[in-house]
This record gives sequence, C-alpha cells and structure tokens, in this order.
Amino acid sequence: MLASDRNGTLYIGVTNNLIRRIEEHKRAEVPGFTKRYGVKKLVYFEAGDSIVGAIEREKQIKKWYRRWKIELIETRNPDWHDFAPGLTI
Repeated sequence: MLASDRNGTLYIGVTNNLIRRIEEHKRAEVPGFTKRYGVKKLVYFEAGDSIVGAIEREKQIKKWYRRWKIELIETRNPDWHDFAPGLTI
C-alpha cells in the first residue's frame, strides 16, 4: 500500500517484484494515479505465496472503508514511515 503522506491518498496494488515496482513509482515512470497524486511512500505490504492469493487480497482490501485501511497500516506502521529505503526481499 502506497500513500502520498500520513492519512493522504492511498494506492493498493499487486506486483511480483516489490522493489522494482516501488522504484518505478518513486521515479514517476508510470503515468496514472500514483504519478498524478504523488503517491510514493510504501507504508504497508504483505508477501504471499501465489499471485492468485495476492490478487484476491488486493481486491479484498480495495473494498474496505478508508478507516479500515488506515487501521491496517497503523498496526505495523503507526508513524507512516516509508518502508522502501533499505527494503530487501
């Protein structure tokens, strides 16, 4: 889950290479939502074993109320730090 800032615009996506995808977002290489709204901070992520499971989880979270998404972020990242620097998988 990416955010523009604390309690800012949120973006939820799925990828098979988190590090590469975050770098693309930070460089604003991909035109669209994240570039338009400056959504570049990795504030929450989950690793999974299958792309099918990851897509299902993405769809599930996208249907949630915004408040629930914020609570999910804050369970692991109460200060909304950017996890991207130093990220290794």
